[in-house]
Amino acid sequence: MNADSSSRNFWRDLEELAAPNKFRARIRDEFLPGTSQPARFDRRNFLKVMGASLALAGLPACTRQPTGKIIPYVKQPENLVPGRPEFFATAMTLSGFATGLLVESHEGHPTKIEGNPAQPVSLGATNIFHQAALLDLYDAGRSQAVLNLNEPSTWNQFVAALTAALESAAEKSCRLRILTGSVSSPTLYHQIASLLKEYPQARWHQFDGACRDNVLAGALLAFGEPIETHYRFDQAKVVVSLDSDFLHTHPNSICYTRDFTGWRRASVAGLERNRLYVIESSPSITGSNADHRLPVKASEVADFAAALAGQIDGADVTIPGQERWLSAVKADLLENRGRSIVVAGENQPPIVHALAHQINHRLGNIGHTISFTSSALVNPVNQIASFKELCDALDDHEVDVLLILGGNPAFDAPPDFEFQQKITKAGFRAHLSSSVNETSRLCEWHIPENHFLESWSDARTFDGTVSIIQPLIIPMYDGKTVHEVLDAVANAPGRTDYEIVRAYWNNQDVPDLFEARWQRALRDGLIEGPTLPAKAVQLRPLDIPPIKAESKGLEITFRPDPNFSPGVSPYNEWLRELPQPVTKVVWDNPALVSPVLAKENSLVNGDLITLSVGDRRLRLPVWVTPGQPERSIALHLGNGSIRNASADAKSGFDVNPLRSSTDLWAAENVHLKKSGENYPLVTTQTLHAIDSEERQIFREGTFAEFQTDADFVQKNSSSPTETLFQPEEFKYDGYRWGMTIDLSACIGCNACILACQSENNIPVVGKTEVARGRYMHWIRVDTYFRGPPDNPEMNHQPVPCMHCENAPCELVCPVGATVHDKEGLNLQVYNRCIGTRYCSNNCPYKVRRFNFFQYADYGGASLKPMWNPNVTVRGRGVMEKCTYCVQRISAARINSEEGNRKITDGELKTACQQVCPAQAIVFGDLSDPQSQVSKLKAHSLNYSMLGELNTRPRTTYLAKLRNPNPDLSAT
Repeated sequence: MNADSSSRNFWRDLEELAAPNKFRARIRDEFLPGTSQPARFDRRNFLKVMGASLALAGLPACTRQPTGKIIPYVKQPENLVPGRPEFFATAMTLSGFATGLLVESHEGHPTKIEGNPAQPVSLGATNIFHQAALLDLYDAGRSQAVLNLNEPSTWNQFVAALTAALESAAEKSCRLRILTGSVSSPTLYHQIASLLKEYPQARWHQFDGACRDNVLAGALLAFGEPIETHYRFDQAKVVVSLDSDFLHTHPNSICYTRDFTGWRRASVAGLERNRLYVIESSPSITGSNADHRLPVKASEVADFAAALAGQIDGADVTIPGQERWLSAVKADLLENRGRSIVVAGENQPPIVHALAHQINHRLGNIGHTISFTSSALVNPVNQIASFKELCDALDDHEVDVLLILGGNPAFDAPPDFEFQQKITKAGFRAHLSSSVNETSRLCEWHIPENHFLESWSDARTFDGTVSIIQPLIIPMYDGKTVHEVLDAVANAPGRTDYEIVRAYWNNQDVPDLFEARWQRALRDGLIEGPTLPAKAVQLRPLDIPPIKAESKGLEITFRPDPNFSPGVSPYNEWLRELPQPVTKVVWDNPALVSPVLAKENSLVNGDLITLSVGDRRLRLPVWVTPGQPERSIALHLGNGSIRNASADAKSGFDVNPLRSSTDLWAAENVHLKKSGENYPLVTTQTLHAIDSEERQIFREGTFAEFQTDADFVQKNSSSPTETLFQPEEFKYDGYRWGMTIDLSACIGCNACILACQSENNIPVVGKTEVARGRYMHWIRVDTYFRGPPDNPEMNHQPVPCMHCENAPCELVCPVGATVHDKEGLNLQVYNRCIGTRYCSNNCPYKVRRFNFFQYADYGGASLKPMWNPNVTVRGRGVMEKCTYCVQRISAARINSEEGNRKITDGELKTACQQVCPAQAIVFGDLSDPQSQVSKLKAHSLNYSMLGELNTRPRTTYLAKLRNPNPDLSAT
């Protein structure tokens, strides 16, 4: 490894880069100043604390749990074994596209969501949105009753009012309007199509706030039809991203991540590596994994695409300042004809997508790394045009009955649509939604929407595979599904969603064969049959647009929040407290500004600014972000919504006021004004940071170095230093568990954090507590930057407990609460812990978390069924940390002993390993030399973090390898 690859050249934030000595002095303290005191120490809190102190005087340092009655089964359900989980296949839709899932259930309560290995989109993995969806099910803030004019009502009263409205409107040919998001459900499409036949004047509109208009319009421009593009990243040696975050926000991101990282995982990588070039307008997960990254304004991506297309065609066209980039990318693409991909981002205008199609066609990629099908969405339309048509009809008083099925268009739609003013002109309006949000409050009727784990439905995945959505629990509240609402419109309100979905598929099949196929579909999670057939395409002539002159003005780029997606509640506390991938900011969505722009305007993190675009204005705080383009400001959508008429439920800032129907994803001619005030923002980036001076915490190199010297990592490793503690070598006669994390494969998506939180009953603590260093996540994903702040290299490193063989935490615990077991696990005995925190202070990896308060909601009845019954729900005053999912180890051991065998390699997976779409985490038995984890431990890239301390961690890392282009490596 080169000398400049050591951790001394990596930095965690801009403060460390500017003043490293001050930064190191701050992080050497285990806890932030004041962490052990209450958040507010006013008179009220003083009396509360003193009263509690007197009440607890003389009691042991533990928390007495609330009492509760135990109610046995009068008659135990058939086939139910208490303590033995069951798994059911279902699916979840995001922006209309489904992902196949397996959901774990204990005694009829869903407790964990996993990917369905048999489903081609999930491949057994999930992302943060799927993991967090479980919390939405048990959210006490969900809508629980039908409302009429914000007063409690009933479903029967709604059906009666709807029927009366439809009969009254029949005199005007029943001008019915239905508004949905993107739809891939065959049953739902059949219902809507039937209604449109019954009511000839009815219209169906679509808008979900994250529409794929640009993708389909780009295909229409290039091929004359709105078709869907499918990429084979497992076959592409060179990938060029034109502002596409295909590893995170694409509907097929899980599959694409698996394929893309297949070139990079040490367990499968051969003599070739892929190379990723990313041209983007704001740092993203995909950009952080690039071998070369070029930050530009969103409006400049089209110029790069045009110049690249021109050069591929042999034209003499370039962009000042980007000559080397264009030349290197062009040469790499031409050298890998048929083995490359150029992919455009959904936020980019249609011309960029059309240019990407042209480049791929010229390179011969179509038919090799790229294929086309019709869309899995049943009726793909231009959603902006469709929504505008609805708004015009409302404005002209041409809507007798308006049904809004899901979503929150009153919040998501740009202000110039004036939807909030026009919706009140509808004669009858009803909204199906999981919460009372902005749209619900503008409607006469609000219908609670069932969670997908309470519902029957169906949907297509991105590749066209149909999955049946089946419930795992009866509806917790008086909710309905979209199928039941539409049946009420069709004057057949008596059928259940199960009967509706089953009847549709029964009509599609041979009656004698239906029952067996239906049962198989419910078991496997998908319906057997062909997916969407491939479509042959013919490229249309495309004029390459001229390169525009460089603009020095400010620009705003709008992006979906990396922690939110349509279909997931914006009030989800797991997602709100999840650190954002690059900034690590929690609970807020500040404006991301570049270090150069911050210096020009004397801005620091949290400074409140006013952004103006014409007569549109917005006030929000800033976050100085390395890698942000100099003259561009990034704003994240999906935040700031208010539910249940309570401003206290609001979190984050609504940036929609700066958007318009013509500036959905970018706005130019922006003015910035500093207000002089500051807003408190919280980041976890420097919490629990390890002092990396003279240490190699994160190790990386290039693939070329690895090819020429396979031991280049180990040659630069620090040998263990002498310690006073030299225990005898323990002889393991059974399992010996260990883990490896492949840093080349890890994309930093944070899915492991939420999987661990869901599996191990980890509570949220709130923004104030996180600011005091008290967040409870058992895994953190550190981000290390290297290089200049305007465009640094970004690296991600998951850090769970290391399970050290010579564990420093075990030596200092006065009550033996932290112990080693016979299989090498470092465990925590909660009922012994008295909260000294000595173990945390003695842990060099800073992976132990202390429960300062009773964060877990013991009294909340809605959350009780969500807890994993195999994991203790911790109370106040105990230390906790990663256990390698010891409950899963115990379950696997019981299963193997019942079969009189050993646990086989791969049979047992930790929660973080199972969720990882990149397969970067491998766990297994180190006593088995043939296990995958043992082979990876023997890999030349394997290293121990802080190995020089002689802690001998069981969790080790495979150093990250990048594959830079030598022609660009100096830039």
